[in-house]
Amino acid sequence: MDHFVKIYQKKAAAYHELIAAEDVDGNLRSALQKITSFADSRILDVGGGTGRIPLLIADQANEVLSIDLHRDMLREQIVQREAFGGNWWLAQADLRQLPVATNWADAVIAGWAIGHFRSWHADDWTDQVDRAVAELQRSAKPQGQLIILETMGTGSDAAGPPTPGLAEYYSRLEDKHDFQRKDISTDYEFANLDKAVELTEFFFGEELAEKVRTKNWVRVPEWTGIWYRRNS
Repeated sequence: MDHFVKIYQKKAAAYHELIAAEDVDGNLRSALQKITSFADSRILDVGGGTGRIPLLIADQANEVLSIDLHRDMLREQIVQREAFGGNWWLAQADLRQLPVATNWADAVIAGWAIGHFRSWHADDWTDQVDRAVAELQRSAKPQGQLIILETMGTGSDAAGPPTPGLAEYYSRLEDKHDFQRKDISTDYEFANLDKAVELTEFFFGEELAEKVRTKNWVRVPEWTGIWYRRNS
């Protein structure tokens, strides 16, 4: 089983502990607000995981539907929704076949999800990415906002695609699908060094965890790319 699939299917609580430490400076919310207003809007959160995007914007939006493929992630999102006091909707579905009507959303946000197709579907990843983008377009209203979030590196001094495969995918978003990109810092900050090592190894692997330990990082550099454009 793929490393990330195993986490998404069986270790959602630990995954949320990791992402709860991310974006210590709150840059993601402000960056999204500069791209589009969420006030009185209907938001479709694609690849919603344990609720990272709803937890950021649910206090602004009129209605939020968060969709994920993995039931364990949605169970954890329910836990986080209740702790937050939110009331957004959840659904289990594949992001290539979204269970919403055409032109349903004012904005569609796909967070850290489509990029997995580059490795999960290595032989036809371009077709899978194009299919996913087509579903985002179908689900959004005309001139609605399309937003894709992906990693631009963890433990790096500057933003950049962490693998050649992701670089190809990012180029496809920009060259074929006409997305603009903005890079922001979304550093992790952990309670202590032991927790930083534990959680980075859990998700990113031994190499990064050793770097964290060697550099004595409680705050771990993290970069996020935001691809965005209006629906046509």
